[in-house]
Amino acid sequence: MRLVSYNIHKGIGGSDRLYRLERVVRVIEHEHPDLICLQEVDRNVSRSRFHDQPRLLAEHFGFAHSLFQFNHKVKDGGYGNLVLSRWPVREHHHLSLRLGSKKNRGAQLAVVETPCGALRLVNWHLGLAEAERQWQVRHLLQHGLFRGLDDLPTLIAGDCNDWRNTLAKGAFAGSGLLPLTTPPSRFRSFPAWLPLGSLDKAFACPRVRLERAHVVRSRLAQRASDHLPLVVDFELDSGA
Repeated sequence: MRLVSYNIHKGIGGSDRLYRLERVVRVIEHEHPDLICLQEVDRNVSRSRFHDQPRLLAEHFGFAHSLFQFNHKVKDGGYGNLVLSRWPVREHHHLSLRLGSKKNRGAQLAVVETPCGALRLVNWHLGLAEAERQWQVRHLLQHGLFRGLDDLPTLIAGDCNDWRNTLAKGAFAGSGLLPLTTPPSRFRSFPAWLPLGSLDKAFACPRVRLERAHVVRSRLAQRASDHLPLVVDFELDSGA
């Protein structure tokens, strides 16, 4: 099974600043994912020609389920997170990760019925401040809707903005969720044209068996967004 996590930067290229959603689509298509976790997806914003990107992406890929979480308002539109799943989604929730007066951030929580069993999947986009990110991780892990699914294998992916790579030994410590994107030096994803930071990360419980994780470094990916996409190949522990 393959998951792609990708901050698409509203379809605007990081180096040329041109809006070209088709480049993002081509990057994702090349990886043939089963699950797509996107961040910074626009809807009805002038910079992206007032496109309804969640609808356009859902229609293009034609997956069984599409879940959009609207997080940040921009005039009459805004942007947020999007999950596309090749397989049915049994249950889903949109959780706020907003801390005080900071920009609204969110996490999408879904139970996906994969061919190997149910998976607790989280797609999120964390804040820019260290203390904010640590709080957001703890908030999710302690949330009643998340804890109510503790019996399921778990995979969390998204733009963590974790420049200092402190989340694994910070808020995730003792949670049973381990980083799949380690060592960070192998997973530098931002900025796309000269990656310095390992911002796009994945965490999972031991029941999610990692086969391979990598960052896509194609020439097209370097132009399509200001982040490079993260690809995670995994299986679920059938003996669990």
